[in-house]
Amino acid sequence: MPNMTRQTADKSDSKPGFFRALRKFPGETAAVFRRGDWKTRLSFLVTGFGCLTRGRWVQGLLYLAAEALFILYLVSFGLYYLKDFGTLGTTTQGQTWDEVEQIYLYTQGDNSMLILLYGVLTLFLTAVFIAVHIGSIYSAWAEQKRVEAGRKPPTLRTSAADLLDKKLPAVMLTLPALGVVLFTLLPVLFMILMAFTNFDRAHQPPGNLFTWVGLRNFLDIFWMNPGKSTTFYHLLAWTVVWAIFATFVNYLLGMILALLINKKGIRFKSFWRTLFVLSIAVPAFVTLLLMRQLLQDQGALNVLLQHLGLIDQPVHFLTDGLTAKISVILVNYWIGIPYSLLITTGILMNIPADIYESARIDGAGPIKQFTAITLPYMLFITTPYLITQFIANINNFNAIYFLTSGGPLAQAYYQAGETDLLVTWLYKLTVNFQDYNLASTIGILLFVVCSIVSLVTFNLTAGAQGEETFS
Repeated sequence: MPNMTRQTADKSDSKPGFFRALRKFPGETAAVFRRGDWKTRLSFLVTGFGCLTRGRWVQGLLYLAAEALFILYLVSFGLYYLKDFGTLGTTTQGQTWDEVEQIYLYTQGDNSMLILLYGVLTLFLTAVFIAVHIGSIYSAWAEQKRVEAGRKPPTLRTSAADLLDKKLPAVMLTLPALGVVLFTLLPVLFMILMAFTNFDRAHQPPGNLFTWVGLRNFLDIFWMNPGKSTTFYHLLAWTVVWAIFATFVNYLLGMILALLINKKGIRFKSFWRTLFVLSIAVPAFVTLLLMRQLLQDQGALNVLLQHLGLIDQPVHFLTDGLTAKISVILVNYWIGIPYSLLITTGILMNIPADIYESARIDGAGPIKQFTAITLPYMLFITTPYLITQFIANINNFNAIYFLTSGGPLAQAYYQAGETDLLVTWLYKLTVNFQDYNLASTIGILLFVVCSIVSLVTFNLTAGAQGEETFS
């Protein structure tokens, strides 16, 4: 029994500190209020009161200033937008005819965009202030225990020295963390909430309001709206097929090319590597735009094939759905294989030669050596690269947009073409058609797909299940 108790305690202690602290927070806060003196208890109402009354002037004034600024923000700005956050506005923009001036006068209404934006900002600042206020309570409790122990408060010089010594990492990380929150976290949260509204081209503020619609956008994509759901499922399937060919086939062909160049007896190895790598020196979008011109119905390739008598009619490389998809995949090989060649060449050179020698003695041929030694070793080393490449190809905007612009158009699709990926469809919905709610919904679903693929793929790899496999 003692061993079991100790094991249970060890398992409990091994849990992440954040979740353990979150579970204990209500009880600990209640204990602070019960055991605290009147100064500590007043800190529950006035931020920083316990620090101010116990000699921590700078810390107490900073806490008090945070509370004052937060209240000032709420009274002067935040509450105005927060009160309409549940409806996103009720008063639309109106117009009246001025008989004297003979013009229309517009009356200002609510702006759903600003209500959503500043509502999110207000809720975020409220959460930040609550965290600061809780910090002031625990600071007051710490000061109470310090006084009870008979210790003097640290001087201003000592506190400043701590900021430049013990607390320097936290000080240095504050500004970058604030930038991440302001320019990444808040916009992402704003985009997520937009997926639960009807913010489209028919509901453009300030002339029109948009409102909350719950899960309707997700239901439309999944089955309720035939046009949108058909487009989503077809483009999702094509996105996955494209990512598989653009990632794994590229990787395999680049590895085979590296094996051929590294094979004994091949002369001028550096020349061959340089020749294939030259395509990387040209920016990818330049190559894609050039290929787009070459593959047009009246482009150089069709003209050449007709001149040679190989075809009578132009091949619709970019204007036929299936042919355009094949063309996109083949053109991407020209861009992607050299990268795989570079990555796999260095790893192949580090595979111990005695492993291949032992395999040859046991009677393994080239194919068996490749499938039993080379490929497993390469996958063990390059799995993180493959995962990141697969996700990058799911979101590969340039390869599709610069080559086909998502075309050819399809009547059965909603504002999309045959070769559109989900990311290019999202772009069109946002920039060309102002269907922001649908674009936000697709963005969320795309994030879910990428997350699931990344986590499942990595956890199934040998690198995640056994790190000593090739050590």
